[in-house]
Amino acid sequence: MTAKSSGPVGWRDDDRGWAWLNLVKVLLSLPGALESQLSRDADLTLLGYMILSRLAALPDATLRMSEVAQMANGSLPRISHAVTRLEERGWVKRTVHDGQGRRFTTVTLTDAGHAHVEATAPGHVANVHRLVVEPLGEDFEAVCAAAERIVEALGLPR
Repeated sequence: MTAKSSGPVGWRDDDRGWAWLNLVKVLLSLPGALESQLSRDADLTLLGYMILSRLAALPDATLRMSEVAQMANGSLPRISHAVTRLEERGWVKRTVHDGQGRRFTTVTLTDAGHAHVEATAPGHVANVHRLVVEPLGEDFEAVCAAAERIVEALGLPR
């Protein structure tokens, strides 16, 4: 005989358990839905778009590779691979710096990269609105505030 569960295993409050499962569904499914549109419309991964858009927001459009990795919460090899793909398309340029016994690499958005992210942004923003902002409605700001608290609890940079 098999026992039937009325909710997710380990949760005392079934409503919270189901809410958690829905949040996990969002966390696992939303990146793929966003990336699908970016790939189809702009030949970009979600990570690639995040790198380009972050660089575009900076006055000098440049970050150290370690800062890109921190921003994307990714390992240097993963970020290096993503940056290589962007570089091959002419959207970013890497520069190696030697100084005071330290060596580091920066990534700079090119004019072509800036033009590409500018052209890509409206479609991406429309998709974010359709999948996230509109379904949340008046709750959007509260969800964003809660997400910021989770980012802090994880110790991630803002």
